[in-house]
Amino acid sequence: MGTISQTELYRLIAESNRRGERVVVATVAHTRGSTPQRRGAKMLFFENGAVAGTVGGGCIEAEVWAEAREAMRTGARGLHQFSLTADEASEEGMVCGGTMEIFIDVWERGEEREKGQREK
Repeated sequence: MGTISQTELYRLIAESNRRGERVVVATVAHTRGSTPQRRGAKMLFFENGAVAGTVGGGCIEAEVWAEAREAMRTGARGLHQFSLTADEASEEGMVCGGTMEIFIDVWERGEEREKGQREK
């Protein structure tokens, strides 16, 4: 998996929306220290299990994946902090050792989003 352009990101979200599927978008909101991705990097998680983009790889991405699955199930959005210590990084063969804040956002299915907007 590699980085994803904004054009591709919104194209994939629009396709999922047309199919009536929920999409979870993970965005690197803040980094401190040495991290595998910079602020703004995105990763998409689809209901069918497919993914696109990256927020870093290794153990950070596995933790983000778990949070994204929970968000897919519950619809809960939130900011999550992930730490990659120097020891963990060396175990993964990485040179990172910082922290990342990643916003997990749920893009609702087309019908659910429209219903939510009507209720406001």
